[in-house]
Amino acid sequence: MTELPSHARVVIIGGGVGGCSIAYHLTKMGWKDIVLLERHELTAGSTWHSAGLVGQLRSDANLTRMMYYSTDLYRQLKDETGIDTGWREVGGIRLASSSERMEDVKRLVGMARSFGMSMEMITPKEAFDMFPLMSLDGVKGAAYTPSDGVIDPTGLTNALAAGAKSRGAQIINETNVEAIHLKHGRVSEVVTNRGTIKTEIVVNAAGQWGGEVGKLVGLTLPVVPMAHLYIITKPIDGVGHDFPTLRDPDLLVYWREEVGGLVTGGYERDPAPFGLGGIPHDFKYQLLPPDWERFTPLMENSIKRVPAVETAEIIQLLNGPEGFTPDGEFLLGPTTVKGFWVACAFCAHGLAGAGGIGKVMAEWIIEGHPEWDLWRLDVRRFGSNYASQGYTVARTIETYSKYYDIHYPNEERISGRMLRLSPTYYRLRDLGVVFGEKTGWERPNWFKPYEALAKHGHEPKGWFRHNWSRAIGYEHLMTRENAGLFDETSFNKFEVRGQGALALLNYVCANDIDQPVGTVIYTQALNKRGGIECDFTVTRLAEDRFFIITGTAFGQHDLSWLSLNVPEDGSVTIEDVGSAYACIGLWGPKARMILQKVTRADVSNQAFLYMTAKRFAVGDVPVLASRVTYVGELGWEFYCPSEYGLRLWDTLWEAGQPEGMVAAGYRAIDTLRLEKGYRYWSGEISPDYTPYEAGLGFAVKLDKGDFIGREALVQQKQAGLKRKLCCLTLADTRIIALGKEPIRVAGQQEIISWVASGGYGYSVGESIVYAYLPVELSKVGTKFEIEFFGEWTEAVVVQAPLWDPKGERIKA
Repeated sequence: MTELPSHARVVIIGGGVGGCSIAYHLTKMGWKDIVLLERHELTAGSTWHSAGLVGQLRSDANLTRMMYYSTDLYRQLKDETGIDTGWREVGGIRLASSSERMEDVKRLVGMARSFGMSMEMITPKEAFDMFPLMSLDGVKGAAYTPSDGVIDPTGLTNALAAGAKSRGAQIINETNVEAIHLKHGRVSEVVTNRGTIKTEIVVNAAGQWGGEVGKLVGLTLPVVPMAHLYIITKPIDGVGHDFPTLRDPDLLVYWREEVGGLVTGGYERDPAPFGLGGIPHDFKYQLLPPDWERFTPLMENSIKRVPAVETAEIIQLLNGPEGFTPDGEFLLGPTTVKGFWVACAFCAHGLAGAGGIGKVMAEWIIEGHPEWDLWRLDVRRFGSNYASQGYTVARTIETYSKYYDIHYPNEERISGRMLRLSPTYYRLRDLGVVFGEKTGWERPNWFKPYEALAKHGHEPKGWFRHNWSRAIGYEHLMTRENAGLFDETSFNKFEVRGQGALALLNYVCANDIDQPVGTVIYTQALNKRGGIECDFTVTRLAEDRFFIITGTAFGQHDLSWLSLNVPEDGSVTIEDVGSAYACIGLWGPKARMILQKVTRADVSNQAFLYMTAKRFAVGDVPVLASRVTYVGELGWEFYCPSEYGLRLWDTLWEAGQPEGMVAAGYRAIDTLRLEKGYRYWSGEISPDYTPYEAGLGFAVKLDKGDFIGREALVQQKQAGLKRKLCCLTLADTRIIALGKEPIRVAGQQEIISWVASGGYGYSVGESIVYAYLPVELSKVGTKFEIEFFGEWTEAVVVQAPLWDPKGERIKA
């Protein structure tokens, strides 16, 4: 047995395909002192029983790039390591067995075009020619991806392990991690049943055991083992070794060739979690008992599409648990514990993504950021609402059971609702609100009674009509005309205080935070490449005390980004105070008139300047009032202790009724901010783009001293921009961009970009699109075409922002 070293630069926990890929890529980037610990043997957890399908297209460009990188790596591994991975590039077919699915497949093909990936629509006959055992009953069409394939899970893992070992990594089996010790909040050593290894970096690659490993450092990770079912048949006449993989999402089933027979399985409507009380310690190379009752609906659907399955001799029904998450995406990245990284719960896509997982994790650990923005996979996307196992399991079951469903825009979760309620919740309910949910918060989407007042409003067509209401436009227009009252209590709020608080924030932020007390500073926090990691406001409450406001979904991420940069000398304290304060927004041309009715404070333009904050009373409620806007109108955000929140709403609501003020929701906020050109992190801005590219150079202060990303911005400014965020409008105003649609110059075929975000501007009467375009094509008036569900629509670059370009309304 290999001797345990006393020190290691990195300790990886878990010898599945993910852990081995991380070891492979860390050593490929030049780090040698890598130790991988496996409780049993390589692949013994869930890797060994993976179904082996490797599909590439995902709903995000960077996730697709990860998958594409993986397949590129798999083509080369055998030559590099001498170990056969069993990689076969047989292609993949996705069927559309309904009109709705046909629309979905067309959108996927357009998305693939955006991402530079080969995927094409094919006819049912062409699909049949490639997979002649299928029945074409009900098949409307299909999409074909020539570079999809299948792979042997054990062969792939062993090849990655061999590559890592050849460059100095140690892989040690039969070693159980029993504890991880921290020193000053940072990883210091790993304790095993065979001894202790001192290290400053630990990667949790423990798959379905990832949650248990997370507990060793005090973290709750949302990992739920789910029992995945598929059968393997004996050889079937007519099955060719070159058969492509086949998916029929309408029937919830997939197929692939295996030694002349078929593997077929899917995602059933009544899935079963496993090991909620803890996975047995000796669970290696094990399966769960066959569950034919649960598999029967999938079996019937498999037979419906591939009748030969009915008479095929079945070798085995595999019932194998795999780690899943509540949203069906991986857990990757750093955590709030310094030196503790996560790469687990691959949701049955570990083989497809393993190469890319190893690449991005190695880059993240060594360079501080991966090549691609991975917010969709970032472990920090899950907030405190996932502390409960019951809540996490309910969400995971919902996601698993709807895995193959068509997911329309603005879809809302059903499980785990009514968890986090604003003080105004019941008042909004009585006003007829339609609630949405984000990070457990019940939030107002729109107010249904306004639908009757907006009978002749703008009507979108196609997918955007799902989860949409005429009330959105009414709330938008009334906010522009009179005023709107918004409950924004779900915003995340942090306090940063202490002797070193200013120095920390000025190092982390691109804007200059050293402003007078009472100033509100809009800023981004950047990575070393200059990419935008966070987008928030900082209010200076005192010389050594700051108040940060960020989006509802980004609290855990932004808190982690700040915490990872906090000095270890105790000079800075960061506290999450999100639940301590309610937040009510009041905006519109009549906002000052309404506010002045209920406060003795002077809120005139001269006394209360834009981007400043003051403390006073609104009615009987003590508030911190910030004169900011995210909708492009005069107004304020009011922060008060949560117990005052309902009184604050009622006070402003009563004052606003004579002035025609409306209650308004988050969907109206989105249309209002698009007209004004305000950015949304994970939409128009992300770590892939710099402030200069995003048109946010005004929030960068290069002359303030050093800050993270400064050097990259200096270089970009000297070299000149190659791309920039542009506003376009569509010729057909009833088409609403959903994001990721391909863009080409009018009259040309080459795809030059894709849509970052889109929506309808009710005040300007335009369907708005934002996209990053090459600078040479960014001139106002330049014409483009954008593909929506297989059809191309004209678009033109326009001067942004479309609403109040001089900012006269917000500073009135």
